[in-house]
Amino acid sequence: MFKRGGQRSEESGPYWKQRSWQASAGFLALVVVLGVIATVTSGSGSGGRAQAPVSKGPLSGSATQKDGRPGGCRTDDSAGDAIPPSVPKDISWHPVSIGRVPVSASAGPTRIEGAVWWCFAHTPMGAALAATGIPTQMSGTQWRTVTDQQVVAGQGRELFVFQRTAVPDTDASNSAPATSSYAGFKVTSYTREAATVRLLIRNAQGYAATSVSVRWSGGDWKIQPDGSGGLYSQLATEQSAVGYTLWGA
Repeated sequence: MFKRGGQRSEESGPYWKQRSWQASAGFLALVVVLGVIATVTSGSGSGGRAQAPVSKGPLSGSATQKDGRPGGCRTDDSAGDAIPPSVPKDISWHPVSIGRVPVSASAGPTRIEGAVWWCFAHTPMGAALAATGIPTQMSGTQWRTVTDQQVVAGQGRELFVFQRTAVPDTDASNSAPATSSYAGFKVTSYTREAATVRLLIRNAQGYAATSVSVRWSGGDWKIQPDGSGGLYSQLATEQSAVGYTLWGA
């Protein structure tokens, strides 16, 4: 369970054995994304499991516009580099797997085609929405296409693919009911080229948080994995939502 009234702490030991991680283990794709390394390091490996096929997603061979954005992509970037004090008024909730993810008609994703949610505003708000939405698509059967089109290429992506291949795909029909939800976010660093977003997760026991890095690449925000292939940082206990911008649902 999450502790209340004490100092914020990150539990020691393997994260898949930590109570804070287990309490949020039913949360959308966190089960898969945070669990892949546990599966690999436990010795199961890929066991010869065939890799998920990469289908042609909407960004495959997409012609770019004069502003460098993929064809058909339009967003409201008028907020510039200002860190958002509140969420856009047009925030709505889109179902994914066993939960819901915030989306904005102005800040993105303005295009949802299968599991590929794309076209985010080139702003801190767009970065926050990308960091929240893109990784939640990594549990289903189209994860390989999402990875190919929305994760920055490099060794980190290759390691993520290797680790993710060892984990069975999940969907709404074979997943447990969600016990946690996205509560809010804060943009902890931002430039026009890269950002780090802290995601606040709420469940019955309290709050936890994890960080996601994104990079502006190919005219949109993409997930920047770390050197070990992780898309999220280690889950940590939060005592409250103070300092976070709340989604309001």
